[in-house]
Amino acid sequence: TAWVHPQAKVSPKAHVGAFAHIGEGSSVAEDTAVFEHVAIGRHVSIGSLCQIKPRAIIADYCELGQKVIIHAGSVIGSDGYGYDFIDGEHHKVPHVGKVVIEDNVEIGANTTVDRARFNETRIGEGTKIDNLVQIAHNVKIGKRCLIVAQVGISGSTVIEDNAVIGGQAGLAGHLHVGAGA
Repeated sequence: TAWVHPQAKVSPKAHVGAFAHIGEGSSVAEDTAVFEHVAIGRHVSIGSLCQIKPRAIIADYCELGQKVIIHAGSVIGSDGYGYDFIDGEHHKVPHVGKVVIEDNVEIGANTTVDRARFNETRIGEGTKIDNLVQIAHNVKIGKRCLIVAQVGISGSTVIEDNAVIGGQAGLAGHLHVGAGA
């Protein structure tokens, strides 16, 4: 019952669960498990030994390294939040960048990582993100960071390597958090 676009490349050593969808030009490497009801958009690259849990969404043009775990209900690559106020109305600003998730990253259930406006939103190698976290467009998270439940990180914030952000913390946009903070 899964649907794989004819121009997608799925390793014969990958697992694709029932009702999963894999879009045009996407690739899924060996020993990766795409579980039930997962939606993978167009031109997505997923490395080996990954686990994409049920009902997760990986939107167009996202890149996942090796040994990445995306838990149930998470959305990777949703539109960033941005509007221009023109003639008394809010008009959506297109976000045409991508999300890059480096090797050995784990992202908890119902977490969202927004695509960048132009370039990329990046999650560094070995970073662990808990459930119910919001990471906005153009955020850069370094290596081996720990981000705990219900954290919200606003757009274009940079978090350097080995930082820890405790539960329910909120970070305003365009901030710079140093290494080991």
